Amino acid sequence: MERKQNIRLLTLDEIKSSLQEMGEKPFRGKQVFEWLWKKDAVTFEDMTSLSKILREKLNDHFFIDHIELEDQQISSDKTIKCAFKIDAGKVIEGVLIPTSSRTTACISSQVGCSLACKFCATGKLKLMRNLTPGEMVDQVVYLKNEAKSRYKTTLSNIVYMGMGEPLLNYNHMLRSTELICSPEGLGMSPKRITISTAGIAKMIKKLGDDEVKFNLALSLHAANDKKRSHIMDINDSNNLESLKEALQYFHQKTGSRVTFEYIIFKDFNDTLEDAQELAKFAKCVPCKVNIIEYNPIDDGEFQQADIDKVDAFANYLEKKNIIVHVRRSRGKDIDAACGQLANKNNAILKGDRKLK
Repeated sequence: MERKQNIRLLTLDEIKSSLQEMGEKPFRGKQVFEWLWKKDAVTFEDMTSLSKILREKLNDHFFIDHIELEDQQISSDKTIKCAFKIDAGKVIEGVLIPTSSRTTACISSQVGCSLACKFCATGKLKLMRNLTPGEMVDQVVYLKNEAKSRYKTTLSNIVYMGMGEPLLNYNHMLRSTELICSPEGLGMSPKRITISTAGIAKMIKKLGDDEVKFNLALSLHAANDKKRSHIMDINDSNNLESLKEALQYFHQKTGSRVTFEYIIFKDFNDTLEDAQELAKFAKCVPCKVNIIEYNPIDDGEFQQADIDKVDAFANYLEKKNIIVHVRRSRGKDIDAACGQLANKNNAILKGDRKLK
């Protein structure tokens, strides 16, 4: 028996071609594509504008990958964390972050992560698999619908800052952004999307070669190699000099400003000397800096920096004419804040621990 194919891995042209082989007109391919990406069809039976015979043909040859909501928590600050089941024993998380100025969907790109950054809960999990483009888009669609139904607002931004390293799932990540921006999909502007990376120089250059239109954020967290390697193993193979070169190449190819993410830890990277190193490195490309409040994780070795040190750090950067934003935590009470995703929910399906 022919093995069914995941139809959401096919392009519009590939779907048209497949339908022509079934004796259907090419315009049916566009109808199917819109059902998949604009009308959020979960099954072929949902595609009511197609004949029953065509729906049966599609069901014989294809399947639709689709995530399922496993659990949901709402923070006191209205942040929503969703646990999505994708396979038996595998859970990913997506977060909706509403503020007075924007509503952001934070989505995952992998189940687990291979990079093992010391400050990140996801890093304590092994990488289980990459997500498909459809599984990434599904997170956006669900969080978009939550924003509309719960808070009567539209989704303004999408950040790939959940579980996983997006640049290690490059092709599927790129395809998901295309679908999100497609007129046949969600129709969002690429400038509303930010891809966050722990820093893989050759893949940052590839983003430049592909002349992507979305925004790039680098999880920096220290601007000298010794400190950065202590908290991020990836720095041993992608040091600051290689990242600097890659970022300059990316900017040259795309013209886009880069965001540097800097989680500030007590007595580790919170001094004015650290700020000086960051200011020097940040001058390599047009940029802005997001200083992020640290969120504790189980068995973590770091603590939150003192407020006065955070303010002094930010003031120093501003005096160096660097655009700075201090990001306060959202959703910390439900483990939905930066760096907290994953280690609890993947234990649920193993029977180790229940969600709140």
